[in-house]
Amino acid sequence: MKAKELRNLTDAELDQKLDELKEELFNLRFQNATMQLDNPSRIKDVKKTIARVKTIMNERQLGINQG
Repeated sequence: MKAKELRNLTDAELDQKLDELKEELFNLRFQNATMQLDNPSRIKDVKKTIARVKTIMNERQLGINQG
């Protein structure tokens, strides 16, 4: 998910998205540990999306307007 798409979400939606992404990352790591993961690059993508969400949440908290 692109940062531009994430900026259009409300704070509550961002919190929900962050929870979903953390759960997905946990599941991907679990699948990786049990050798059932089909696409290992998905872990990297989810981590980057989590970072994007956290960055946008931090920007809003500090009152920084970007985009």
